[in-house]
Amino acid sequence: MTPHTSKVSFVEFVTLMGLMTAMTALSVDAALPALGEIGHALNISDSNDNQLIISLLFAGMAIGQIIYGPLSDTVGRKSSIYIGIFIFIIGCLFSIFSTDLPTMLVGRFLQGLGAAGPRIVSMALIRDRYEGREMARVMSFVMTVFIFVPAVAPAFGEALLFLWNWEAIFISFLIIAILALAWFALRQEETLPRSARVPFSLRHIYKGVKETCLNRTAFGYTIATGIIFGAFLGYLSSAQQIFQDAYKTGDAFALYFGLLSIAIGLASFLNARLVLRHGMRKISGYAINTITIVSAFFFIYAFTLNGLPPFYSFILYGLVTFFCMGLLFGNLNAMAMEPLGHIAGVGAAVVGSLSTFISIPLGVLIGRLYDGNILPLVAGFAVLGLFAGFVFNYASGSTMQPVQLDDESSSN
Repeated sequence: MTPHTSKVSFVEFVTLMGLMTAMTALSVDAALPALGEIGHALNISDSNDNQLIISLLFAGMAIGQIIYGPLSDTVGRKSSIYIGIFIFIIGCLFSIFSTDLPTMLVGRFLQGLGAAGPRIVSMALIRDRYEGREMARVMSFVMTVFIFVPAVAPAFGEALLFLWNWEAIFISFLIIAILALAWFALRQEETLPRSARVPFSLRHIYKGVKETCLNRTAFGYTIATGIIFGAFLGYLSSAQQIFQDAYKTGDAFALYFGLLSIAIGLASFLNARLVLRHGMRKISGYAINTITIVSAFFFIYAFTLNGLPPFYSFILYGLVTFFCMGLLFGNLNAMAMEPLGHIAGVGAAVVGSLSTFISIPLGVLIGRLYDGNILPLVAGFAVLGLFAGFVFNYASGSTMQPVQLDDESSSN
């Protein structure tokens, strides 16, 4: 239920919020097919170093999120998003004109730092308008739009590479950011009235961080999100190498990557309906259990085949795993944000920033362990799924039993 009337319809609101959050996904996935060409153009000798072009974007996003949340509580949601998109545009310009790896990494860091604004402030904006299961429903629809971008972004990047060159990919980011800024500025109203804003202060940030970290529900689900997303970040970092180098898919990389992304989007879409009937905790519990168990068995199977099982089996494994990831993304964020409605801005900042800071080293480790096979990736999902399950139990009020599949209120 919305607390105020809005000129933006539900469908337009979900689509716009999806676009705001999808800027990060676009910046990651459209660039994946070009990593090899970018590495060659920038004289990168170790192909694993190409993964830094992905990792630095997430590093910038992690830092940015802790800034934009409190900033949005002070200057409003819209102004904060304006600042973020402006920084993102500057990062695109760095990348377009880069001639070496350090310049490219500066550009990618700035893109992440800027994209954090629309991504994290959109969460607070959604929390301003919705709560509880309705918020989870909106988040699931937003994630459906968000995941549509990875489904088509690699093909989009491949097309630009075919028609022009790798610089054109970053030029497209620049154009899309400008169009998104115009749509947001013209249609979306401010959701945080001036009377509800608070002065920007380190004390306010500290109090928000302290409250979030001391809240068992918010803190636990945030940590669980970071752990399981670490495995997914490992996939994003090494996907181009796995598909094109290990399995020799060539230009079909975009097709297979998009197929797995569709599994995430389908899960998010279905979750919007399932969550109203079964609840967030039950669905998330099943999803974490499935990722852990399926990954453990698939690791054993892949190990017996020297780390490269038949390609069809890897795709089937990916469809199951990423379907479960799609169930988790919206639910874990919504459960972490649920107790933080009164500090939605700084709360969203802590949830987003802390989970990303946790996921980056885990994802980088998985990516750097790539050695021509899928074993590091599958092991990452199995091990991190297990740890995420334990933390999920903690957040749900049970630390020594298997993941709880009831939807009782968690203790704070």
